[in-house]
Amino acid sequence: MTITVKEQEAILDIEALINKAKTARKLIIDMAASDKGCHIGGSLSVIDLLIGAYGKYGNDQNSSIILSKGHAAAALYAAMYVFQKITDDPSISYGKKDSLFTGHPNHKIENIEFSTGSLGHGISYGAGCALAQKIKGTKGKAIVIGGDGELQEGLCWETMQIIQAKSLDNLIYIVDCNGAQNDGFLDDISPINNLRERFESFGFNVLLIDGHDIQEITDALNYANSNKPLAILAKTVKGKGVKAIEGNPNAHYAKITSTLSTRWKRGIR
Repeated sequence: MTITVKEQEAILDIEALINKAKTARKLIIDMAASDKGCHIGGSLSVIDLLIGAYGKYGNDQNSSIILSKGHAAAALYAAMYVFQKITDDPSISYGKKDSLFTGHPNHKIENIEFSTGSLGHGISYGAGCALAQKIKGTKGKAIVIGGDGELQEGLCWETMQIIQAKSLDNLIYIVDCNGAQNDGFLDDISPINNLRERFESFGFNVLLIDGHDIQEITDALNYANSNKPLAILAKTVKGKGVKAIEGNPNAHYAKITSTLSTRWKRGIR
């Protein structure tokens, strides 16, 4: 079968994103080896989604990318660095005194619009961004990346009601469904069942994808419907890429040694 030039370019684009994700994972591991450590589990689970979002919308001046699960700031900084949205390597000064690379996204950093961290606030801000684009008549989108544990916040669902009421079809909500949170597994704490049906009841189109498959992420972001907002429910693994901590809710936050960092980075494929 002959591959067209356009198809070949698409393959190369996906390969480039995959390589960016590998580099970003290594940066996250380095940040976990900083003086303060970082939220490594959720950062590794969400990084592919951030890479996909920046690959699609990173150069769109009208669109906003918001990390609502702000404790995964290490992933945001890593993604921004590999896409050259920031010039300083975040792993060098992450968590240090007077560094802008704080444990939650810092709006003082170029290209970060909003300091998130209080869960539920990112999706609310994203809804405001989408509504502003509607009012201005521009074609920008709000791309919000949150977590499944975050959906325990009532504010998220109040925002869904507003998104439906204002017909914000220019909003994309990507949910990092890694099944775990600070204190353990979601199913053991406060299960969130029937997510697809919940989002559909608020007028969303819903896609279920593998949140570590760059091709699936890219295809989902290319999905367009002019009448509804889009929810992408991405199945992920906490700690993805580091076999020693994959799927372990205890890896929510960690400070590791430089020796362990070197070993874990060697395992990134």
